[in-house]
Amino acid sequence: MTPETADSFVIAPPRTPSIAVAGGGRFPVRRIFCVGKNYLDHVREMGGDQKDTPPVFFMKPADALCEGGVMPYPPGTDDLHFEGELVVALKSGGTKLAAGDKTNLIYGYAAGCDLTRRDLQKAAKASGSPWDAAKALDHGAVIGPITPADRCGDLNEAALRLTVNGEVRQSAGLSQMIWSVGEIIDNLSCLFELKPGDLIYTGTPAGVGQIIAGDAVRVEIDGLAPVAFELA
Repeated sequence: MTPETADSFVIAPPRTPSIAVAGGGRFPVRRIFCVGKNYLDHVREMGGDQKDTPPVFFMKPADALCEGGVMPYPPGTDDLHFEGELVVALKSGGTKLAAGDKTNLIYGYAAGCDLTRRDLQKAAKASGSPWDAAKALDHGAVIGPITPADRCGDLNEAALRLTVNGEVRQSAGLSQMIWSVGEIIDNLSCLFELKPGDLIYTGTPAGVGQIIAGDAVRVEIDGLAPVAFELA
């Protein structure tokens, strides 16, 4: 393979997506993995129930990241939903990782919000089609500053809260996750070679709902920097 040089690209290469780190610096992002159906109450509100099955995974493009602020209402939907989540940032990885402590792989954690074109997702589910158009939207992976793991404390005791226009819409302890962060990493590593720069959105609790232009959303997780955004 011919080595790449700055002048070997036929168009300018895209920039590397990155996220602010609390305290300074930027975390370069490689891929975004997301977990579906990781809080039982949310599974039930979406019409399902928990079975003894592996986690459900899907992906978002790295350039879907949004660090908050004012963002445009996405095209192609009349039913945009918020989903507040804990996000895990990896500093190392591997394949088929053994069960057990995974803290040595984790750089830090962040508060995030997975935005979903729910009408497109419902249509995809009905037809058995992929979820890409519903989940991989521009600005659809909202995230706050990453707090390094050694500054977070015990997140198992932490609570997640999401507000819309100041009203609490989601509130749950992270301990309610069906699959722990370590178990998520174990399962992902059996499907992909995890690498530094990968992000994992770990799933959302009950209370998801629609947001419209003009709404202001804020996600808080105890011990982490919050993230807020407004739809234009």
